[in-house]
Amino acid sequence: MNVSTSSGCAAETASGHSYSPQAFRRPMPSKEREAPEERVERCITGIEGLDNILNGGIPRGNTILVTGAVGTGKTSMCLEFLVHGALDGDTGLFVSVTESSEKLLKNIIPYDFFEDRLVKEGRLHFIDIPVMYDRLGLDKPVFDYEEIHILTDAIVGLVREMRIRRLVVDSITSVSYRLKSEEIIREFVLRMGAALSAVGCTTLLVSEISPSHERYSTYGVEEAIADGIIVMGNLERRGDLLRTLQVVKMRGTQHSRTKYVLDLTTTGVLLVPLLKGGSIATGGA
Repeated sequence: MNVSTSSGCAAETASGHSYSPQAFRRPMPSKEREAPEERVERCITGIEGLDNILNGGIPRGNTILVTGAVGTGKTSMCLEFLVHGALDGDTGLFVSVTESSEKLLKNIIPYDFFEDRLVKEGRLHFIDIPVMYDRLGLDKPVFDYEEIHILTDAIVGLVREMRIRRLVVDSITSVSYRLKSEEIIREFVLRMGAALSAVGCTTLLVSEISPSHERYSTYGVEEAIADGIIVMGNLERRGDLLRTLQVVKMRGTQHSRTKYVLDLTTTGVLLVPLLKGGSIATGGA
């Protein structure tokens, strides 16, 4: 077989067929072909500071890992994301893995932005995953590929049936405890993320990590597959424990990588930039 290293020459295979290396190269997109970022469809979170960080919101259909230690506000922020979406016409679904929906609703009611009619009108749904396990017959202590495919198909089926545009799974870590294998975790996140993106559903996967964890997820698999990573943490400053938020990855949009101080209030999440040296800006995010 004759092979040429020159980019402009053809090569000949053992069967006598010739080909040009250019035939196997994808054309580089020109600036004229690339859609401006302004044309990217956005899923506006409704959290003003976060939307500013993300240059207008999460690109629609992205799967985002919301990760952090306990008490950093992950669930509260995800709930606010769903409520603002429901108020704006996006039907939302919260899949709870470790906490009952009844308890979640008790926690969300004090927020000024929450309206009970959203649940009654079917614009905001809550499902406990243990109930799904029971109805699907998933009673094994450890899931294999078959069980994961059943669970994924069930979740995607609900999204399609109820026309869900925003989904929260809290937490992906608790689901992964039953998967064990990194290959199966990868299959689960990839399969579900691709199917949800195909129907235009924007997904937040809550990940639980310890404060000293060097990775953004327990198994290190989720962070590589997710389209975006929002890290939430605790920062001790002058005897106070401050919540922080930082977007370290987000496909499809430019974004700030600045660390912000996060405050949970009855009006929702408030974000203020954390300046170098640990000081806090006085202006709003």
